[in-house]
Amino acid sequence: MATIREVSRLAGVSPSTVSRVINGTANVDIEKRERVLEAINQTNFQPNELARALYKKSSKIIGLIVPNIENPFFSELARTIEEAAFGYGFRLLLCNSNNDTEKERININMLDQMKADGVILITNSGETGKMIANCTLPVVIVDRHVPDTGEIAFIESDNYNGGRMATQCLVDCGCKKIVCMRGPQKFTSGFLRFKGYQDVCQENGIEERFIDCKYSFESGKKAALKMIETFPDTEGIFAANDMVALSAYKILRNYGIRVPENIQIVGFDDIGFSSLFSPEITTIHQPIQKMGQRAVDIIYQYSNGQPFEKESIFEVQLIKRETTCI
Repeated sequence: MATIREVSRLAGVSPSTVSRVINGTANVDIEKRERVLEAINQTNFQPNELARALYKKSSKIIGLIVPNIENPFFSELARTIEEAAFGYGFRLLLCNSNNDTEKERININMLDQMKADGVILITNSGETGKMIANCTLPVVIVDRHVPDTGEIAFIESDNYNGGRMATQCLVDCGCKKIVCMRGPQKFTSGFLRFKGYQDVCQENGIEERFIDCKYSFESGKKAALKMIETFPDTEGIFAANDMVALSAYKILRNYGIRVPENIQIVGFDDIGFSSLFSPEITTIHQPIQKMGQRAVDIIYQYSNGQPFEKESIFEVQLIKRETTCI
């Protein structure tokens, strides 16, 4: 592999001139610049990206840390973020923390040492504040608001109104005994969706019923089994997300309970599977593409000293499909 000194000898210039041409750090005479570019072409010289990153304090990399890449919501968000990052000339480094606080910390430290231009973080950890406090990179938190963490911005959808829409949909479909398979209450996503459910129940004189659940398929199956045992007369389910809605349907079918004839279901997220599944899942649509694009926009704007939105809350939409009476 050619070195910068070989390029400089072939071009008849100093190594520092070659460096200035590569990095664009100063004006170089047009004739010299052309000689350098020709020498680079002849030698197939490849600049040392790590050295450039250390020098410029920018690697043109954005780190994305997700808690569980198996969740389609996170994989769809990652795809959107990668496309948006590529449009700005960034590369994406995807890290799966697997709900492991230590792994999340290691990933943040790694990205910091790599001189990444920023971190987009979706966290399930209660230690996030401490980890971000020791990080020199700009951090954007997506999908949930974690107060007092030192992030430069956070992005989420309107989880409260989403919870209201989902519950009101079930009420409008004639359900009076509605179970909320609620997400973790330590996250704003889970807490606000459940608050929306509570308020609609109170407004309609409906008894609150809930089963605690995580955002995974396996957790949804366990919660659905508990729901059948605890609330056998259930008429409607507001699921923590679409994965939980899918798992609830699977359990109900195994028990011979028909959807939507016996029990109606509303999910949350509007992942691709929700419209491919049969029956298609009624759900609350989160604008995944807009959320991912906004996260990358913020990293770009921050790195270029431009103003940016510190708090972004996107509107949600009820998508009625086959798991509720239309």
